Amino acid sequence: MKRKNVFARLWTLWMRELYFFSHRPLMLVVMFIAPILLLIFFLSLMGAGLPTDLPAGIVDEDDTSTTRTLVRTLDAMENTDLRHRYHSFSEARDAMQRGEIYAFFHIPEGTTEQALGQRRPKIGFYTNESYFIAGSLLMRDMRTAAEMIGMGVSRQTFLAKGMTDDAAMAAVRPIVIEAHPLGNPVLDYSVYLSNIIVPGCILLLVLIFTPYTIGLEWKRGKQRRVYNDLAGGSSTVFLAGKLIPQALLFSLMMLLCDVVFYKYLHFPCRGGLGMMFLIGVLCILAAQSFGVFVYGLLQGNMRFSMCVCSLWGIVSFSISGLSFPTMAMDPILQAAAWLFPLRHYYLLYVNQALHGYPLLYAWPSVVALLCFLLLPVLTLPLYRHAFRHARYKP
Repeated sequence: MKRKNVFARLWTLWMRELYFFSHRPLMLVVMFIAPILLLIFFLSLMGAGLPTDLPAGIVDEDDTSTTRTLVRTLDAMENTDLRHRYHSFSEARDAMQRGEIYAFFHIPEGTTEQALGQRRPKIGFYTNESYFIAGSLLMRDMRTAAEMIGMGVSRQTFLAKGMTDDAAMAAVRPIVIEAHPLGNPVLDYSVYLSNIIVPGCILLLVLIFTPYTIGLEWKRGKQRRVYNDLAGGSSTVFLAGKLIPQALLFSLMMLLCDVVFYKYLHFPCRGGLGMMFLIGVLCILAAQSFGVFVYGLLQGNMRFSMCVCSLWGIVSFSISGLSFPTMAMDPILQAAAWLFPLRHYYLLYVNQALHGYPLLYAWPSVVALLCFLLLPVLTLPLYRHAFRHARYKP
């Protein structure tokens, strides 16, 4: 087929696809409305960055100036809101069981007296780890407050024995610890989650949309006419004419997300907006290639192909390392993670946006995404057979 003829056929297929999109409200929703709604939803959901003022309770059975200082210190912390005070341990426990609070701090009677007498009093804090994030944040605040008040009591004891302030502080805290969170120093949940969940949802839409739009030709019974008359008997021309307009439109949505994240909200992007956009486009093409591969294997079975692709996209959120570290998974799952485009997007996002390292450090992910682009080549003979013999399977 001559090059000029190929471009003419591709142009005809592209115009046909754009006309088809404009007359199918469902497609406009999938390609434009859904990504925008997802972007608005997740940015609104995590607009505060880090959960603050989580409801907690206090049981202060000692009620001395020292314990009241501890309570004020804990209540002043950003993540903790001691909005409830209880008279007994059982009352606080019942409140946690009812879901009114995520945690409570228990100070037994005689705590101050035992602390001043160096008899190592015990205080307790209880968190509901059924709500993992809320419980973990409150656990951190309560532990910090308890350690601070413990060091304060020890410091006062050393000062009463005649030690200088510097000597007392050295005895209380002989080692000073500095924490340096890299990549996301403000510990913003939106920086960590929104940058992956929203693009991940777009990739999920691409995975489902690709076999759907290909399978529509079989469902409408027009696959032979499109293949012979418009594509000139070339599976490559058909797939390029079918998928390139979709790739451009989904890439525009990915660009919109990048602009909102990195230009409007000023999320960390040390590698540059252009690099993140190119990574997003490469992942979209990889997701499309996987969808083409699945439909080629399941000739004519549009619904089963969509189910396989949707399952693949949903599992990718768990196996990508976003919610649970991939390196802590079973070795088989670690190897399987390479088969999911979102895993490579996550690694490249960390490499480029958060750290700004040279792309050379993440070359395996780039190579893996490029390998996804070769998957349709494996199914081209199957597509040629499908255009001639396969029928739509409802």
